[in-house]
Amino acid sequence: MTAPALSVIVPALNEELNLEGTIKNIQETAPLHFEDWEILIFDDGSTDATGKIAERLAKAEPRIRVIHHEAPKNIGGCYKEGILLATKPFLIMIPGDNECGSEVMNKIFSLAGTADMIIPYTSNHEVRPWGRQVLSQLFVTWINWIGSQKLKYYNGAVLHRTDLLRSIPIQTDGFGYQAEILLKLLRRGYSYREVGIEITYRPFGKSKAVTPTSLLKMGRFLLNLTLQRSFA
Repeated sequence: MTAPALSVIVPALNEELNLEGTIKNIQETAPLHFEDWEILIFDDGSTDATGKIAERLAKAEPRIRVIHHEAPKNIGGCYKEGILLATKPFLIMIPGDNECGSEVMNKIFSLAGTADMIIPYTSNHEVRPWGRQVLSQLFVTWINWIGSQKLKYYNGAVLHRTDLLRSIPIQTDGFGYQAEILLKLLRRGYSYREVGIEITYRPFGKSKAVTPTSLLKMGRFLLNLTLQRSFA
């Protein structure tokens, strides 16, 4: 059984080697689970050929739209803009680094409509560098403590109802955007299902998740949440 239509946000910052594979996986997988779909590629201030590749892909497929940013708005900024531009009742963010393959998408997409939020967690942490594993676990532990929750992961490709995303304010533009969203929606009592996935660590290039700038923004995000302890 297929679900109603899906909007896919694909943020891409200098992903010229990974973007085409990401889009191909979405194009092959989304039709198996949804009646219709669209892809919103965000060329987030790339300085390589990412923008040109995105335009070529959009020219070949009318359900792909490309949004170019002169300077990076970060993953949270792309996500928030994508919520405004999305035209479908379900929404997910699939990174342009091609870590989420067809098998991962199939697991998430197959649960569409069974809960308000389908929340994936990475079951093969060992594919990522040790330092990122430690930071990720510390982040999850801290967010669970702040929000009195027991989720296994907060930064994955969550499948949301678009109307619920539009019902809450989202403040952060950094990597903590999904944690902010989940805490606010969980506090309002919306349902969720967790699903374990196995990712393939990005085929090419370096992750943007662990950089001095991203870590600083994450620290500010955690500090603000800790001080506020409010997720309305």
